[in-house]
Amino acid sequence: MPDPSHPLKRSREHRVIAGVCGGLADWLGWDVTLVRVLYVVVSIFSAGFPGILAYIILWVIMPDEA
Repeated sequence: MPDPSHPLKRSREHRVIAGVCGGLADWLGWDVTLVRVLYVVVSIFSAGFPGILAYIILWVIMPDEA
């Protein structure tokens, strides 16, 4: 369950490309590997493009962790 006092931000600690999956994992309180695997599986089943587009949009709109 997302913590309302913990804002959604891209992670610096769990960054592979832009920190989007790491930031989502921190915000949800989930394991980073689980979020990355779920992202890849959902992207594959949605023919890849919507997943890539969603990642780029989140990369642009999510603020970087200070």
